[in-house]
Order: sequence, then structure tokens, then C-alpha cells
Amino acid sequence: MDILGEIGKALAMAGSMGWQILWPLILGFTLSGVIQAVIRKEQITKLMNDDSPRSLSIASGLGAASSSCSYAAVALARALVRQGANFTAAMAFEIASTNLVIELGLILAFVMGWQFTLAEFVGGPVIILFVALGFRLWMRGKIVDAAREQAEKGVAGSMEGHAAMDMSVQGEGSFWKLLLSRAGITSVSRYFVMDWAAVLRDIVICLLIAGAFAAWVPRQWLQAVFFEHNPTLAFLLGPLVGPLIAVVSFVCSVGNVPLAAVLWNGGISFGGVISFIFADLIIVPIILIYRKYYGTKAAFRITAIFYGAMAIAGYLVELLFTPLHLVPTNRNLTIIDSGISWNYTTWLNIAFLVLAAILLVVFFRSGSGSMLRMMGGSPETGHEHEHDAVG
Repeated sequence: MDILGEIGKALAMAGSMGWQILWPLILGFTLSGVIQAVIRKEQITKLMNDDSPRSLSIASGLGAASSSCSYAAVALARALVRQGANFTAAMAFEIASTNLVIELGLILAFVMGWQFTLAEFVGGPVIILFVALGFRLWMRGKIVDAAREQAEKGVAGSMEGHAAMDMSVQGEGSFWKLLLSRAGITSVSRYFVMDWAAVLRDIVICLLIAGAFAAWVPRQWLQAVFFEHNPTLAFLLGPLVGPLIAVVSFVCSVGNVPLAAVLWNGGISFGGVISFIFADLIIVPIILIYRKYYGTKAAFRITAIFYGAMAIAGYLVELLFTPLHLVPTNRNLTIIDSGISWNYTTWLNIAFLVLAAILLVVFFRSGSGSMLRMMGGSPETGHEHEHDAVG
């Protein structure tokens, strides 16, 4: 009975966290769908032909406007490389598409506070800068040539079909004209549903992990592990340990925010929790995908450069935010133990669930249900249905 009680406690905490973050997730994916609906993927590659500051900035901006699913981001980056995009620019697009997206900023602000959202959007460009420098020093010449050759083999991986789809609106007109057209609303519904389908598993897994952490791991133990009472050691070790926890947690994208909240309550440093959130692109399954896409040598260097850049970003964010008094002091985030009650969260959840239901109805009435079967398909499968997806 004690075991069942503990399991029930963990599930209750996971469910409570999921309820608290539901409306920001729906809002974030809706806004992301709106942006993606009016941006053509075929226009992206032409703007990413080198690793100049201009190309990296464009790649980052376009990535921030795309899907937040880490697996889809990795697959899309490989697709951009195959289409001729500069390798570094494609990686910048990949980083931005999981670390600088709207839905992540909303969830961070609602769950952990606006300081974490600000840190994410300050640290993201820092990561891209150091990744670009790292690639210039250690990812060039024969290594990149071999990676491109491996990428050209077209080995299918996770989320390949989702990455290949282009469901944006065809035609000419202003942003609002395209968006409010029948095709525009249908396109938004397709991006909304497909992006949800891409990350739902990760969100559920992370909620379960976060619930188990919150219910079963004593806070005193976490405080000792993260040296909360020794600020110097906490600062030095946090950004190094944070990404390693992410690597073995197997959770990515917006799904890792609840676990980040648990770690923050447990005493990890500000830089450590930020580097943990950044590290969704170096979890074990994605490292294996890098190996499949680009070869063993390239995968090792990509992972090492990403890890170093994420740790450096964690250090720099904390060094910048501390003298500005922007590091939060609240280590008791209510998202961890708050229950479901009739408050503004419940009313907002109801309102946004209605919006989600409307988008689902539009999605299935437009005959888009078959697209869900393409989620794990090959790029070729995605392209076969690309024109049908646009509508």
C-alpha cells in the first residue's frame, strides 16, 4: 500500500504540473502554428548559404519561428544541409528552433518566472555564437565533407516525415490575408496538431519524471548534490552538471521545463538550470541520430561543441544576471505542489481547450488525419504529400 501510495503521489504531482502548464502550451503552439503557416521552408535554405553573422542571424530567426520539437529540429537541420545550407547555419537553425521558440518562453515564464525566460533568450544567441566559433575551429574540412556525404545518403531517422512537410500557405497577399483565409486557418490547424503530436510523448515523460523527482527525492539530498549552501561550488559545477542531467533524462524541448523547476527547487544553480534547459539537443537518442545522420566523428564533435557552448552560456548568463539582481531567490515554485482548483488557471485551460478543439475539428475536417501517419516516415514520404498538406 505504501508503494501504491507513493506512485499515486508522483502521478498526482505530474498531473497537477500538466494542468498548470496546459494553457501556455496551447497558446504557444497556436502562435507557433500561425508563424509557420506563412513561412515557406523552401525560402529558408537560400538565406543560409554561409556562416556569416547575417546568415546565422537569419537562421536563428527562422529557427525561432519554427517547431519546438527537438527531433523534428534535428531532422529539419539535416534536410537543410542536404538542400545546400551551410552546416553551421543549419545547426544555428536547429538550436534556435528548440531554445528560442515562443512556447518555451511562455512555459518558462509561467512555471518558473520571467527571469528564466529572459535568461533563455539571452543565452540562446550565446550558444549559437560559441557553436559557430567551435565549428570554425574543430568542425571543418574533411569532417564537414564526410558529414555532408553521410547526410546525402538520406538515412531515415526519428521525425523525418514531420520535418519534410511544408504546410505553409501558398499564394500572394499580406500576412493577415493569408492567415485569415481558409487555407491559412487550415495550415495553422495542421502545424498545431502535428507539433503537438511531435512533442506530446516528451511532455508526458518529463511530467512523470518531474513528478517522481518531486515526490520521491528529498529536497535535502538535492541541495547537497547541487551544493546549494556553497555558492562558489554551486556556480562552478551547476552549468557542467545541468547538461549531463539532460543527457540521461532522455527528455527534450518544452517537456523538460517541469523537471527544470524540480531541479531549481532542489538547489541547482541559476546557470545550471539554464544549461539544463539548453541541453535538449544532446540527449542520448539525439546523439545517436547525429551519428546516423553525419557519421561517428561528426556526431562526437557536434555533441562536444554543443555541450561546451551550453555550459559556457550557463556561466555567462549567471555572471550577467547576478550583479543585475535578476537571479530569482524563490526556491519554492508553486507549480510543483499546487492542486487543481477553480482559479484563473482552470478558466484559462477551459478557454484554450476550446481553441484546441476547434483546431482539431478543422484539422480532421480538412482531411489531414492521414498526415499523422507520416510523422516517422522518410523525407521522400513527406515530399510525396507536401502539396496535399499545403491546401
